[in-house]
Amino acid sequence: MNFVHDPISLEILSNALRSITDECFVALMKSAYSTNIKERHDHSTAIVDAEGRLIVQAKMSLPIHIATMMGTVQALIRSRCADIEEGDLYAANDPFVAGGSHLPDVNVTMPVFRDGKIVAFICNIAHHADIGGMAAGSMAGGMTEVYQEGLRIPVVRLIHKGALQNDILDLLLLNARVPNERRGDYFAQFAAAKLGVRRLQETLDRYGSDAILSVFDQIIEKTESRLRAAVLAIPDGVYRFSDVMDDDGLAARNIPIVLTIHKAGDKIIFDFKGSGRQVPGNINMTLNGTVAAVSFALKSLLDPEIPNNEGVLRVVDVRAEKGLIVNAEFPAATAARLHTCQRVADVVFGALASALPERVVAGGNGANTTAIFSGVDPRSGEPYVYLETLGGGAGGRVARDGKDGVQVNLTNTSNLPVEAIELEYPLMVEGYGLVPDTGGAGRQRGGLALCRIIRPVGHTCIFNGAGERFTNQPWGLFDGEPGATGSFKLIRQDGSSERLSNKPSGLSVGPNETVVVQTPGAGGYGPANERSISELQGDLESEKYSVRFIMEHYPDFAKQRLK
Repeated sequence: MNFVHDPISLEILSNALRSITDECFVALMKSAYSTNIKERHDHSTAIVDAEGRLIVQAKMSLPIHIATMMGTVQALIRSRCADIEEGDLYAANDPFVAGGSHLPDVNVTMPVFRDGKIVAFICNIAHHADIGGMAAGSMAGGMTEVYQEGLRIPVVRLIHKGALQNDILDLLLLNARVPNERRGDYFAQFAAAKLGVRRLQETLDRYGSDAILSVFDQIIEKTESRLRAAVLAIPDGVYRFSDVMDDDGLAARNIPIVLTIHKAGDKIIFDFKGSGRQVPGNINMTLNGTVAAVSFALKSLLDPEIPNNEGVLRVVDVRAEKGLIVNAEFPAATAARLHTCQRVADVVFGALASALPERVVAGGNGANTTAIFSGVDPRSGEPYVYLETLGGGAGGRVARDGKDGVQVNLTNTSNLPVEAIELEYPLMVEGYGLVPDTGGAGRQRGGLALCRIIRPVGHTCIFNGAGERFTNQPWGLFDGEPGATGSFKLIRQDGSSERLSNKPSGLSVGPNETVVVQTPGAGGYGPANERSISELQGDLESEKYSVRFIMEHYPDFAKQRLK
């Protein structure tokens, strides 16, 4: 059978490869110890070929990981190509020497051999709730260089020919605040990688390595040609947009993200000239994160069903000089880089709004609102770290309202259930829900923000956080109005409250105090006076908008219905 020219066989084998990554994703999720992986699904799985090209990624994987998977394998090939043996397993996380994007994301890679040669790598990435460093959770504000953010792991061999290198694993665990949880998550990653190797070996046994390698090439070529054809839908021209990051947690404010898109035929260039230089704080991003953000945004606008692989990256031409916040150089702090990734995706949407008005969305919560509570669990006497990134509003669209309280753009993770928080940690969730009036007014309103109110039970804990769009509102499109900003607040025992900084670190919270985490909302789409009466009536009945908000932002409706 000629797999090169047989589309049915190509589809069968493509889906067989995807099923391997999907099975690995579920295995990792079900085996992990930490809530961030087993409940929130902050992990990805993939197959990368022997050249370091991403072939297939699990359906539930995070878009941010599209370039990181390849980066780690490419670093492995560069550093240890002649040394790789069957049964080996490698781990890495460093953004500057190992293809990572921030230290909490630990990449695990295993080679797949056939006839003595490497044919592919099985990869997974999992976000560890703590990787060491100056603050629990390894993502708080105030960090100024990568050394402060946690343990830097170059490409290291953790398993050699099937034997665990316990001395290296001990080193990794010694640098984490909750070593037992880290051990469980590492072993879940190891198991998922080994499962992927077995499944790919079975596929090779069934179809042969020539067929599978041919399919690798065809998957990439098919994806590239499909995306290039989709790019033709964008009128040729130059498109511009800019936005700002609130701050870096230190002194930098309103750091610009500037994008110019040059489109000609099936070629498209994303030029970030004019963007701010890398900053002392930890919102810097290495280039692979920028590429992932641009790839996600372009694909979601043109053809969301296009799979994530090397073919997408061949189309996306990102230009960013070294030293910019979107192409940071060593030793930049990058722990909170996903805030910047989110903003890059929004900037792509904004730039292409005039070209694709029926496909873009208004500015979403554009953040990765991070809340970290840590301390010693009085029930067990053991340390704990609860880490979560909370969703917010999604931007309004041409014919639909923005979604409420969701993860947007590059995250694809879940909000942690209240039951899981209170079962796993000595914390009480005293409030959790949508925040009225936080979605920007428009013909289609923006999505609503979330609010989570948390109190430590029977002990004093430490709160660290990282927020964005806490100062600058999510923008609306085509005369839609901006959404609400987010905030962190501390409610003291006497009932007084204090608004915290956007990126607080090391805040002591007693058992009679609460932390209020409110995420940003999202911008509206189209003029507010074009929203239908039935939709506004529904907004009032669902309490997504208050009477006061309606009177201020939809005065014509208010005059008719609220006399």
